[in-house]
Amino acid sequence: MVRYGSEHKRETRQRIIETAGRRLKRDGIDGSGVATLMKDAGLTNGAFYAHFASKDDLIATTIADQLRTLTANIIAQAEPGPAGLEQIVRWYLSADHRDNPGDGCPNAALLDEIGRCADATKQVYTDGLLVAIEGMAARMAPHDPSSARVKALSLLGMMAGTLQLSRALTDRRLSDDLLEQGVRNALALLGAEQHI
Repeated sequence: MVRYGSEHKRETRQRIIETAGRRLKRDGIDGSGVATLMKDAGLTNGAFYAHFASKDDLIATTIADQLRTLTANIIAQAEPGPAGLEQIVRWYLSADHRDNPGDGCPNAALLDEIGRCADATKQVYTDGLLVAIEGMAARMAPHDPSSARVKALSLLGMMAGTLQLSRALTDRRLSDDLLEQGVRNALALLGAEQHI
């Protein structure tokens, strides 16, 4: 039997988390069994429990990882101030994001299912989401980000809902129009925000 070092185990665990993130955002939590998640990572079911205590453990870990990735790759990389908010809005409400849920934000892809998860998963989601929201709030109100926290959360809610609707529509043109209107609505909200 081949023995692997701790670095190999960490890399394998991360591969499971990353592939699970893509699968969960495409097929949902309920639509993604352990066997499928492990197959995506190129592993057998038997290897699962060497890395996670349960599917719930994997789900919570994956959601936390997805929110960290969103914060690091999208929110933290956006320009400071209003220009960065516009970048975030335009990325979020883009046809590319709509068409590639596996590579996108976990909010629009998984919110309805996260709401039905165990409290531990909801807490991990809340903690990760608040970090993302702080990044947005810092662009809304650089001198007092906490004052913009609820408004940033509302903006994200509006964007996630718009993206969910756009993904559900079979009429591509209507879906594109919805995304464009969503961008206008979000930017109008941000414009009003700058005058308060």
